[in-house]
Amino acid sequence: MCDCRIQRCSESNLNQKSKQIFDSDRVRIVDNINAYVIDAPDVFIASRTKPICNVLEMTSGNRPADGGHLIVEEKDYEDFVNSEPNAVKYLRRLSGATEFINNKKRWCLWLANVSPAELRKMPKVMERVALCRADRLNGADDRKKLAETPTLFRETKNPDTAIVIPRHSSEARRYIPFGFIGKEMILTDAAMCIPDATVYDFGILESNVHMAWVRAVCGRIKSDYRYSKDVVYNNFPWPTPTEAQKAKIEQTAQAILDARALYPDSSLADLYDELTMPPELRKAHQNNDRAVMQAYGFSVKDMTESSCVAELMKMYQAMVTQ
Repeated sequence: MCDCRIQRCSESNLNQKSKQIFDSDRVRIVDNINAYVIDAPDVFIASRTKPICNVLEMTSGNRPADGGHLIVEEKDYEDFVNSEPNAVKYLRRLSGATEFINNKKRWCLWLANVSPAELRKMPKVMERVALCRADRLNGADDRKKLAETPTLFRETKNPDTAIVIPRHSSEARRYIPFGFIGKEMILTDAAMCIPDATVYDFGILESNVHMAWVRAVCGRIKSDYRYSKDVVYNNFPWPTPTEAQKAKIEQTAQAILDARALYPDSSLADLYDELTMPPELRKAHQNNDRAVMQAYGFSVKDMTESSCVAELMKMYQAMVTQ
């Protein structure tokens, strides 16, 4: 699928006022060009708090609101565990968008289930908790309230399994690298997640159909993607596959995860660089793209990215006018 640009032609060019969309090397005369630069009806993708389709809800990660005192950076990790070895079982890997994509290591003190007696036996941890409390007391009123629970992040979401959705990522990637995490990973609010999501959900979201939707409707920071729950995910029209089509997507989605696993020393940033993407991973994505397009009833052979988004917008419009 290809991107598009607009040209409005004067009567002297085509003997009548018309609108053209350029899809790669093709030119199409269209009746309407909407705000998303698509040959589709004039629709506006509004913010909504719940998904438009019957799918799992996306949620944000956890805001530490701790002044950095419950977080242990990689450079400090060894010294901290050596000075406070009893704290090891309360340290969890911490990840936002940057850490997830670049495999950067950070940890946090996740003290949701620590007993007061055990906490008081860890003086280095107690120091950090006291500093967190002081930081919160010096903040705004809503932050002051958090001083009552200085051992905890502002939120304490920790699902058994979830798909991670980085909020911000480079536009240079054809696919935003999503992925699964387990209970051992704590997400910050620099990422979002879909708790209890399946490999089928992953296949749909990691497809070129969903990526085309993202590029059309997401916000931007400079030119990079800013994925949002309320605009991008909650308005995305999902397909209604047959059981065979769903099984195929599960198979192709798992193949993406398997291809990634062939390169355990590579970060997602390494794997999704267009210059270094391994051929096994690219092929797995292409197979998943075809499977998802077939579930939508889209032509694998000749559908462009702009025509894909146009069809998704028609689906969206039909859903909101029901």
